[in-house]
Amino acid sequence: MSPVGIFGGTFDPIHYGHLRTAFEMLQALRFDEVRFIPSGDPPHRGRTYASAQLRLEMVAAATAREEHFVVDDRELRRDGPSYTVDTLASIRQEQTDTALGLILGMDAFLGLCSWHRWDEILDLAHIVVAHRPGWRAPDMGPLGELIAEFGTHRVDDLHENTAGRIHIHAVTQLEISSTEIRELVMAGRDPRFLMPDVVRDVIMNSSCYAKQEIQLAEKRKLHGQ
Repeated sequence: MSPVGIFGGTFDPIHYGHLRTAFEMLQALRFDEVRFIPSGDPPHRGRTYASAQLRLEMVAAATAREEHFVVDDRELRRDGPSYTVDTLASIRQEQTDTALGLILGMDAFLGLCSWHRWDEILDLAHIVVAHRPGWRAPDMGPLGELIAEFGTHRVDDLHENTAGRIHIHAVTQLEISSTEIRELVMAGRDPRFLMPDVVRDVIMNSSCYAKQEIQLAEKRKLHGQ
């Protein structure tokens, strides 16, 4: 079986930047599928704005027409912080002999050492870093040492081993930000063409990023609710 790509995130909202990265990884690295896993309680990003159900609905709608995209809601069903190492461990229990490729942006990879039990991730999966212009892979420090020891340019290495390698792959740069989309909608502007129309429809019909909803979410965040 070909490797399975694991693509986590808040997806608040999902947009073409996410989808294009996942599709390019799917094709270039010959993944059997790319599994989108919306974060339940993301420890590094604070609170989300759209509800878990709406974020799941947006991801499901955005990925429905690509047969090799799969939606996985395990983090939304699990209590407590959504630690990536726990998610990978639960997938590994289900797919003991399948190669797993954790897809990270270079910005997320550069912060890897601050993650919960980060040093266990390569025991569970490969790390596939989506590289964009303007970012540089580290060549010093803990991450530089990891790349020196476990880095590979060979896609076949991701197929021949179930975990343990780091592969950096260039992807198309699309300057789209979930934060900027929320701010756009909050200002009363239309996010059309930044995401599939089905995702835009969920946003516009639910008003989840309308000014009053964002302010309410910020108030809850301030009071730790």
